[in-house]
Amino acid sequence: MPISRILIVDDSPTERYYLTDILVKHGYAVTTAENGEEALARIKEDKPELILMDVVMPGANGFQVTRSLTRDPDLAGVPVFICSSKNQETDRIWGLRQGAKEYLVKPVDPDELLTKIAALG
Repeated sequence: MPISRILIVDDSPTERYYLTDILVKHGYAVTTAENGEEALARIKEDKPELILMDVVMPGANGFQVTRSLTRDPDLAGVPVFICSSKNQETDRIWGLRQGAKEYLVKPVDPDELLTKIAALG
């Protein structure tokens, strides 16, 4: 079943707009959240099929939110792609250890993002 509903979690309005624009132009339904707490509420309401998660945010960071999602039996099946400006290999490894399926470095390459989303479906 192809992915159609995506949640973008990022505290940057510019980044949310950039990713939303790419995804909507390719037919995805997008919702957004500005932080981890808002993301957890949105996930329960909207039941996204994929989450694009920033790391550096106020409150719970993306690593913490990803870890809590993958440990929640109701949400563990929702794949998370971390999209972060943190480009160290140790960050990527840590993100994947928290349960993320992919780790993309900002600015996210639209073709790479769309290819990775298509590979899920």
